[in-house]
Amino acid sequence: MNLSVGVISADLLHLAEDLDRLAAAGVRTLHVDVMDGVFCPQLTVGPAFVAALPADEFAIDVHLMIDDPLDKLGAYVDAGATAITFHVEATRHAHRALQTLSGTGVARGVALNPGTSLEVLAPLIDDIEQLLVLAVNPGWPGQRFIPATAARLAAARELIGERDIVLGVDGGVTRENVEYVASLRPDLIVAGSAVFADGAVLENARSMLAATLNADDSRGSTPKLALAAAKQGREHGSSSG
Repeated sequence: MNLSVGVISADLLHLAEDLDRLAAAGVRTLHVDVMDGVFCPQLTVGPAFVAALPADEFAIDVHLMIDDPLDKLGAYVDAGATAITFHVEATRHAHRALQTLSGTGVARGVALNPGTSLEVLAPLIDDIEQLLVLAVNPGWPGQRFIPATAARLAAARELIGERDIVLGVDGGVTRENVEYVASLRPDLIVAGSAVFADGAVLENARSMLAATLNADDSRGSTPKLALAAAKQGREHGSSSG
């Protein structure tokens, strides 16, 4: 199980220091929430921010909460994303978007809002490396984890079967409920504000990482490899080019 830390919740004026603390805690994946003020009410960051992150130290997990992402995917590939996840609700051409990402060395992901049926995945499931199930409605930090997410994760796990697809959950994860969320058996847990709360980044990250490791130990599972494989692929491609 992997913890992906939402860096938009960091102190962006002192981001380098916060990243050093995350690395010291053992965090290896950064989650970047890209919002456009259209699909989501907030406006956050773009490709330049992604390119500025230390991709040699972290996997960069880009979550596009933007309307009509198809023509914007290339910019995030070029910015060094390890994985790019877009919302099926945000495009009429989800399969074309996956085709656009094919062969780039980036792990291809789709995200589902809480009100979107898992049935939309049927024609896409064999073309993705990551599935992100949102446990809140996108757009605001600090929302409560929606209880129905547990059943959605179980159904998603059944749908994935033996495919090498990272199953992630995003939203409403706190220091108080992270052990419960980990018990639901996702491969990836996204947490943002809970990690940076009270400025105790190192302590919070260590505590939340420990919860994911304890869950792995208790179930004896092997974590999915798609994100790590994509990161290695990007590194190999850049070194050979």
